Amino acid sequence: MALRFEILGRFNRARAARLTLPHFTCQMPLFMPVGTQGTIKGLTTDQLEDIGCQIILGNTYHLELRPGSQLIDDLGGLHKFMNWKRALLTDSGGFQMVSLLHLADITEEGVTFQSPVDGKPMLLTPEESIHIQNNIGADIIMALDDVVKTTITGPRIEEAMYRTLRWIDRCIAEWFIKGCVCSVQCSNVTHKKADVQNFFGIVQGGLDPVLRDICVRGLVERNLPGYAIGGLAGGEDKDSFWRVVAQCTAGLPENKPRYVMGVGYPLDIVVCSALGADMYDCVYPTRTARFGTALVPDGVLKLKQNAMATDERPIDPTCSCMVCKKYTRAYLHCLVTKDAMGSQLLSYHNLSFMMRFPKGDVPQWVRNAMEVAGIDISECCASAKCHAPSIQEQPLTVPVPVDASGVVQQN
Repeated sequence: MALRFEILGRFNRARAARLTLPHFTCQMPLFMPVGTQGTIKGLTTDQLEDIGCQIILGNTYHLELRPGSQLIDDLGGLHKFMNWKRALLTDSGGFQMVSLLHLADITEEGVTFQSPVDGKPMLLTPEESIHIQNNIGADIIMALDDVVKTTITGPRIEEAMYRTLRWIDRCIAEWFIKGCVCSVQCSNVTHKKADVQNFFGIVQGGLDPVLRDICVRGLVERNLPGYAIGGLAGGEDKDSFWRVVAQCTAGLPENKPRYVMGVGYPLDIVVCSALGADMYDCVYPTRTARFGTALVPDGVLKLKQNAMATDERPIDPTCSCMVCKKYTRAYLHCLVTKDAMGSQLLSYHNLSFMMRFPKGDVPQWVRNAMEVAGIDISECCASAKCHAPSIQEQPLTVPVPVDASGVVQQN
């Protein structure tokens, strides 16, 4: 195992921890920006270091399509290829079963995708996913799981959970070949980076507590270096969301890192951290930046609004990032409506924001989750109106009230 996980402090279920990986020592909880093809759109790796990014997530499926994992390996691995000295995590390609469902055919063997690039079929099996991720060379690699949206009901959820457990064994068999001691002299291609990579399993089971429990117990029995909670942030209600996180974190080992996949709304991260999770990833901060929207403590700031055109304030007066120090809302308003530089600057700010904990009102679902986490937030609730899910939890297409300053109001 090429990691060391140390709990530095705790408050009930929440914990602060240090995760030592081959390329970087990380402080947890942490958020990982998504660099689908080895890059965060519009930002350099030096800028990502400046804002405190510790781990970048790469996408196995898309990196295999372009430029190809073998080429990445031949050129020294993804760290060298993208000039990133800190840690990397690669997903397994399982999420594309949801995001590219119209191009996917899922069977027990694996999932066959029709390439969006040239239309050619690509069979991604548990074994092939591990092989590709081994070539890419990330510090953390993920097992291939059978992913379905949490809004789906019926036997498909149970089928996916049990298939995930069967596939984890195929991943393990590919990664830990019987008799191999994983030494630096090992000539097996699959094992040539076992001393610098760590293998995580993924809990599935939809919103069904029985299926989630079966999957948690099955993965814990396999004694993996770390565990992820998958299949969330797909449209389920917040009350169901936090209850699944609470159940899974309670069942996963205390001495292993816990990763909630696809979670990027700041308030969600705070709640999951209070429930004992450590790691998160999402495209939300950078994607919303490309729509001209900045993250601020009170919600989101829509810089395309006409009210921004003469506003000389920074995005967030309390933020110390380079963008807030140097540029006004008026200038950014001009950019986001005409120039790609606007989305680059907003991406920088939004990711900087994600490295800090948010402030703001306290929705009812958060109060419920904090009660289970054993954290008293009564003082917060006394000074803030507790309400339905905030704008941070709503799609950008949902109409929301905006005050004269352009700040989306929480109500």
